[in-house]
Amino acid sequence: MRKQRPIAVDLFAGAGGMTLGFEQAGFDVLASVEIDPIHCAVHEFNFPFWSVLCKSVVETTGEEIRQRSEIGDREIDVVICGSPCQGFSLMGKRVFDDPRNSLVFHFHRLVLELQPKYFVMENVRGITLGEHKKILQTLINEFQAKGYTVEENYQVLNAAHYGVPQARERLFLLGAREDVELPKYPQPITKPAKPHKSKIKLSNLPTSPTVWDAIKDIPEVEQYADLIKKDWVVAEYGKPSNYALRLRGLSKLKNDYSYQREFDSRILTSSLRTKHSIATIERFAATIQGEREPISRFHKLHPDGVCNTLRAGTDKYKGSFTSPRPIHPFTPRCITVREAARLHSYPDWFRFHVTKWHGFRQVGNSVPPLLAKAVAMEIIRSLNVVPCKPNCQQKLGEERLLQLHLVQAAQYYQ
Repeated sequence: MRKQRPIAVDLFAGAGGMTLGFEQAGFDVLASVEIDPIHCAVHEFNFPFWSVLCKSVVETTGEEIRQRSEIGDREIDVVICGSPCQGFSLMGKRVFDDPRNSLVFHFHRLVLELQPKYFVMENVRGITLGEHKKILQTLINEFQAKGYTVEENYQVLNAAHYGVPQARERLFLLGAREDVELPKYPQPITKPAKPHKSKIKLSNLPTSPTVWDAIKDIPEVEQYADLIKKDWVVAEYGKPSNYALRLRGLSKLKNDYSYQREFDSRILTSSLRTKHSIATIERFAATIQGEREPISRFHKLHPDGVCNTLRAGTDKYKGSFTSPRPIHPFTPRCITVREAARLHSYPDWFRFHVTKWHGFRQVGNSVPPLLAKAVAMEIIRSLNVVPCKPNCQQKLGEERLLQLHLVQAAQYYQ
């Protein structure tokens, strides 16, 4: 077995949850394609040493991806894709002819142009149901006709089974070029913390981190007046759980092959406060942990359980509303972007847009890195390579990338 860092390309990359998970498994994700310039700027801040193509996959070619990154004519090991899911979502109207659903076929086209050994497509569970199942089956048939074997017994994976303190189910479709073997699906490594119920028997596994494991050491934002106006402050952290120790960069997993980032662990980031009315605060305080607040319908997190699925809300074409943010288990307020990021398995060095609206969209739209990493590790096994930890420490991008509004971000990426 050879020691090396295989090459990946991320389509519909968003802020970079899938990119980060594959990096942690040992991949170099040399090119990412994303249409939203705000997401591109945040992606560039967190991965400044790789290439971001800020454009629609509809207008992107495999040749352009190769030329505008360090890939050139090298063989690509895997193309990953978390294509927009609103058309497939169980939350939406599930319109069969939603134009966003056609984007999965541009993923198909780019895979054929790039000819990677493997591909991974992530999407909502809704794509496996009803009319949408036809789109999925058509996609599988198209890949099979063009020299790719596809795991037809596709699986829906729950992030809580892979060390994430969040119940989040997503379909993963795996494919392999005919000259290589199909990768397996990752086996669960944790069972969800109570009071969440799982349909799978996982009694012999350790319990996933809880909500409180994820956020208890984060300084209480209500104690920092500066966080009304900006999203960061030097703060006093509490005692971390083992899970939080890793996300703070104070301890390392043996199988984390990501590049170390330069960052100051005393700084609390992505933590802009929300001003709630006195009536809202009283309602939040009166809500029982694990229940919904009856007027706002916001869910109050149970400290001993896992978080419910964090969602992004709608895009600008559907009227731009933010999904309800969970209520903190003990303080009568909505959680911060950093607390959501912890519940999603993002390390603390990873930054999001300074606004709560974009920050939550970036977390809620993304694949939890630890879930992506579990899938990526199976691809590494199939490649028969030994992943290696880079020696160098990488700088993060320029802070201004996190502060751009839409017009500025669009101008930045022309």
